[in-house]
Amino acid sequence: MQPVRQRFSQRFSQWFRARPAVGGLLVALSGVELFFSGQLDIGTFHVQLGIEGLQATIVPIALVALGVLAMLMPVHHVFYGVIALALAVYSLIGVNLGGFIIGMLLGAVGGVLVVAWMPRKVATDEAADVPETDVAAASSGGSELSDDEQDGDRQNGDEQHDDEGAHLPLARGRQ
Repeated sequence: MQPVRQRFSQRFSQWFRARPAVGGLLVALSGVELFFSGQLDIGTFHVQLGIEGLQATIVPIALVALGVLAMLMPVHHVFYGVIALALAVYSLIGVNLGGFIIGMLLGAVGGVLVVAWMPRKVATDEAADVPETDVAAASSGGSELSDDEQDGDRQNGDEQHDDEGAHLPLARGRQ
């Protein structure tokens, strides 16, 4: 039996790989940086949040939410990434020069990573149930019908529009 720490580590690494975690973390981190860049008090220099104070609060909160949502619901990663990228670029004019450029760059890179993320292909049970001969025939483009049956299918292909011959590959003259 594996130790609890090792099982947790394996499960977390599987979870981490199955979603756009790096991009989501960068987007959320950019939101945090943008939020704190609006709350600065550097010696005698005080960053004043006038009418744009709402932007300096809403944009960072939205970026943090988009980063978290991209990690929790990876199915919608393109939507979340595009919105995060747009908000990060908008923060350049709306939130203290994009959090002094750092927050904007983090958000833009994170948004691009979220959009570009692709899930890994996982072997399913259906692929394991297919015999090797069927897989080889499907990949080579061959079929198990005789030449007469194939010629008959080609002649009757225009009249028949059902799925009876749909299993034949396109490379053998099916259209």
